[in-house]
Amino acid sequence: MSFKKNNYVVIRKAIPKDLAAFLANYFFIKKQVYNTCSSARYISPFERFLGYYESEKDQIPGAYASYGDIAMETLMLKCQSIMEKTTELKLYPAYSYARIYEKGHELKRHKDRFSCEISTTMNLGGDNWPIYLESSGLNSKKEVKINLKQGDMLVYKGCELEHWREKFEGDECIQVFLHYNNTRTPGSKKNMFDQRPHLGLPDWFKGFKFT
Repeated sequence: MSFKKNNYVVIRKAIPKDLAAFLANYFFIKKQVYNTCSSARYISPFERFLGYYESEKDQIPGAYASYGDIAMETLMLKCQSIMEKTTELKLYPAYSYARIYEKGHELKRHKDRFSCEISTTMNLGGDNWPIYLESSGLNSKKEVKINLKQGDMLVYKGCELEHWREKFEGDECIQVFLHYNNTRTPGSKKNMFDQRPHLGLPDWFKGFKFT
């Protein structure tokens, strides 16, 4: 399957299972640390360095998530060469976003913002949960169902292809999204790191300039 032709492609065993399991366990511990620190009022829910639970304004209300996690952004750099080889594009890293999905969660149909121009969702562990894409052919559109095993990833054009997940019937699923921009797209260089000074910073650093 060609990314250039279909605007998506699945990469099996993109990272080893033991690395995926390591990252999943790390993220579970991070969630536990957030819960403990929050209960003890050691941190403010607005700090977001340890992650947060998505609100009603977000895509998955109640899901624990983390924008710009340092380990996940390191993974984003590790996977950049795979992404460039697969897409035949030179890429700028934008940001990472990890979530722990639970029973009943649902990802509604949507397209992504500019920073998600070239994206991947990777299965780090947990129960199976298919992702769906709406792929355009010459004269029609079709829905594509994709199952990812631990360490697999789906590479897709997040701004062009509608994608979604139906209601989750498992117990838990850990996914990380790694987002990039095509270096040839106007505005992509200015958007590097999702307009943060560097990787690993929370989203409120967007547009921040050192004085």
